Amino acid sequence: MRTKGAEYEWPEEAELVVCTVKDVKNFGAFVTLDEYEGKEGFIHIAEVSSGWIKYIRDYVREGQKLVCKVLRVDRDKAHIDLSLKAVNEHQRREKIQEWKNEQKAEKLLAIVAERLGVTVDDAWDRFGYDLLDKFGTLYRAFEDSVTDPDILGSEGFTGPWVETFDKVAKENIVPPAVSIDGYLELTNPRPDGAVHIRDALVKAVKADGVAVKVQYIGAPRYRLVVRASDYKTAEEEIQKAAAKVLKHIESKGGAGKFIRQE
Repeated sequence: MRTKGAEYEWPEEAELVVCTVKDVKNFGAFVTLDEYEGKEGFIHIAEVSSGWIKYIRDYVREGQKLVCKVLRVDRDKAHIDLSLKAVNEHQRREKIQEWKNEQKAEKLLAIVAERLGVTVDDAWDRFGYDLLDKFGTLYRAFEDSVTDPDILGSEGFTGPWVETFDKVAKENIVPPAVSIDGYLELTNPRPDGAVHIRDALVKAVKADGVAVKVQYIGAPRYRLVVRASDYKTAEEEIQKAAAKVLKHIESKGGAGKFIRQE
């Protein structure tokens, strides 16, 4: 993964980094830092696992990808101490996904460069590094470009490359989405009450631009799930969907209430 001035950059203490195991010794493992060009680190055997280690290669092996936490950085000695045991599974998964996203973003930047008729290095110099500074990661720049087509312009980016960048983003990035849910409690004492409840729930799933699902939990409870591009939209749509259901069921002699699931 490319970083601005990578040969001069160092990770921060407590930062999570993706590493490739270079050499395994009985006392620890030497690794290269994938996100920091030319940087190497060391994982002491005491930082490999919290338990007793009989054979270190049962935990790490040459060529393996790891996510480690930076313990200490000594720039004078060009030495970086790392910990494998300090990273939990959730952190590992998130970091690996972030790393994969950034690798994908660099490939997309290469596509942008090709369409512009410039080299990848030129693309980095002309706008790539500026995007890193503004968005934090290159992938975030592509992702935000999909969710908000005007984002680059509003952030002050101009030039013919913007249109190409937006187009490549739309072709290759799936917009992020969030899901929220809640519960409907519906009753209708009429002989055809079940039909009215069903008709009311059908109204809930008819929404534009968002995905609404109804799941049967057990009478009188039904789960309402809304998936949208952001939490604000999702919250608005779940309230609209619930209101449609309640309005219909009440008009047919029934009763109901909506319980928002936080």
